[in-house]
Amino acid sequence: MRTASLERKTNETDIMIEVDLDGIGAHEIATGVDFFDHMLDQLAKHSLIDLTVKAKGDLHIDDHHTVEDVGIALGQAVKEALADKKGITRYGSCDLPMDGTLSRVALDVSGRAFLVWRVAFTSDKIGTFDTELVREFFQAFAINAGITLHAECFYGDNNHHIAESLFKALARALRQAVEIDPRAKDAVPSTKGVL
Repeated sequence: MRTASLERKTNETDIMIEVDLDGIGAHEIATGVDFFDHMLDQLAKHSLIDLTVKAKGDLHIDDHHTVEDVGIALGQAVKEALADKKGITRYGSCDLPMDGTLSRVALDVSGRAFLVWRVAFTSDKIGTFDTELVREFFQAFAINAGITLHAECFYGDNNHHIAESLFKALARALRQAVEIDPRAKDAVPSTKGVL
């Protein structure tokens, strides 16, 4: 079973995460940050990763610690669920259109954490949510999952659609990369023999 469950507690946040990489996209999300919950719903639904996220954070300050720490914990959980990465496809990418927006996420489950971010929002906020936190989540997730992740928005003027297209593209690319390759299900996808 490619599953993981973990808790992360700090002075700023208290987070519980469960993932099942071979799920159906079932999700139970409650972070206290409504827009972020909506994005995590999209991530689970379109990746087919079953995802439970329960987070309590210092939202009286702002949403930053909660969003970043969920990214950290989710990255760690995905890394744990992948174990030795035997049989995975390893690479994934998705060009994701959403009305007038087009975004791309390409990733490599390489064990080498890296983020390339080519995204510009046209506003500092989506409702009460700080748009800069989208990058904070992607960075925390990529670093802690050990994934090389490239994210780009080619164009778009609706900030909700920019953020949502990025989360959906991440979901589809992640789904592709963590799928078991039936032609190489017992092999680590690297000439080194390890990832």
